[in-house]
Amino acid sequence: MSLTDEIEAHLSNLGAPYKILEHEAVTTSADAARVRGVELSSGAKALLIKAKGDYALFVLSAALQVDWKAVKSILSTKDARLATEEELLDRTGLTKGSVPPFGNLLGIPVYVDNSILEEDLVRFNAASLVKSIEMSGGALLNAVEGEWAVFAKSTDRD
Repeated sequence: MSLTDEIEAHLSNLGAPYKILEHEAVTTSADAARVRGVELSSGAKALLIKAKGDYALFVLSAALQVDWKAVKSILSTKDARLATEEELLDRTGLTKGSVPPFGNLLGIPVYVDNSILEEDLVRFNAASLVKSIEMSGGALLNAVEGEWAVFAKSTDRD
């Protein structure tokens, strides 16, 4: 069973309301928002972060960027960075642009920024470059068994 199928089965088992969106292949949050026909802020991006030799998944609004000071504090470390594309593939079997927020299905702890609640519905990749899922932020937090945290900040362009 593919991770996409696992995600759909997991959501169905939870009784979580969600919608599948199919679209052309995209690898960036901006392109995903464009093909979904929505604002960038309604996207949830999932970033695999490596710290202390282990990984954690941080989920935040696609319109924001990571506040590294906050991430390091959450992980109680002085060093944290994005996983490389090779590390991402090795740890998850996924490629850049396809990472879903479901670290719990991969044995990876998940932290969800409160920016996810600012939109009625959030959209995110479903372990696929051509398939996304749409659901409420609260339902997403429950489904990923994540922990609320504050680690996002406005982009430099704002």
